[in-house]
Amino acid sequence: MRSAITALGPLLHLIRDDTGLSDTELGLLSSLPLLGFAGISPLVHGPSRRFGFERLVTLGLVVLVVGTVVRSLPALAPLWIGTALIGGGVAVCNVVLPSVVKRDFADRITLVTGGYSAVMGTFAALASGIALPVSNVIGDGWRWSLGMWAIPSALGAAIWGYRARTRRSFVPVTTRAHASGRSVWRSRSAWSITIYMGLQSTTFYVFVSWLPAIATSHHISSGAAGWYLFGYQVCGLLAGLAMPAVAHRLGARPAATICSLPVAVGALGLIVAPGAIVLWVVLGGAASGMTLVGALSLMSLEAPDPVWATQLSGMAQSVGYLIAAGGPIAAGWLHDQTGSWNPVLVLIAAVAVAQGLVVFAGQATRPAA
Repeated sequence: MRSAITALGPLLHLIRDDTGLSDTELGLLSSLPLLGFAGISPLVHGPSRRFGFERLVTLGLVVLVVGTVVRSLPALAPLWIGTALIGGGVAVCNVVLPSVVKRDFADRITLVTGGYSAVMGTFAALASGIALPVSNVIGDGWRWSLGMWAIPSALGAAIWGYRARTRRSFVPVTTRAHASGRSVWRSRSAWSITIYMGLQSTTFYVFVSWLPAIATSHHISSGAAGWYLFGYQVCGLLAGLAMPAVAHRLGARPAATICSLPVAVGALGLIVAPGAIVLWVVLGGAASGMTLVGALSLMSLEAPDPVWATQLSGMAQSVGYLIAAGGPIAAGWLHDQTGSWNPVLVLIAAVAVAQGLVVFAGQATRPAA
């Protein structure tokens, strides 16, 4: 789900040189999948009830494959069209998977969420790390480096397609909260999770888009900068595996609050002591991974059933990713205007503090079962 997105950041300088796009335009390109998440997510709940979770995940992965292939075609238009399709495909999977976890693993929500987040993070980190080396080996081959991620997505689509054919999908039982017409959009808990998801995604996607450029501004080679982004995501996936234990000890919301603050420390550390960039990348990456698992877990934990979980997931990822979409664009614009990445890092720190305050202030108010 993420490899087609995270492979882009290390290649932005090559795309800039090849296409002439400005940093602001490249920020928009990086944000296009997030805009797809925001636009498609609210539309997923109805089809998931009609066709079942497995078929929707399969469809999302097929669209992801098509988008990845189209994006790698020559000319500028396919770059934008394919990136938009990638956002639409991933959006479907983003919304449905927390509901699958709620339906099939109700007694192990945080553990299973941490597991699939780790697998997702592994592919995302690998894509960041090898994107530039693959492009260099091919020779002026950034399009090939982006397009090759259609292969694992196609394998995933095949697996979920087989699952859809062999598993009898069922419509989850609706609770009285839904029978009475209560809307997830009127839930205080749902809004706090939604805003938290948006702010968490903002910091993550700003780093995924611009960390290589931030690193090269401190005289680090572009090849090494891609591996810094790899390390950022590896630390995230490893730390995400620890989140179930932390959440069990502290509670899901306190854990999500505490894990937000190291993101701000890592961003400010890159300003104050850039020579310790490895430390700040490790710290920020670990916190980012834990907060992602926290956000996804809250969608399932604070829903009484898979139906509500799907609605909450759609709301959180629609509004949340609409918030996040502004992050890479704002970062590119700030750099275009100032010629420095320090304002971008201050922005990341402020957003990280805000996400911690939001999830701390939002009390869990579950709908009556």
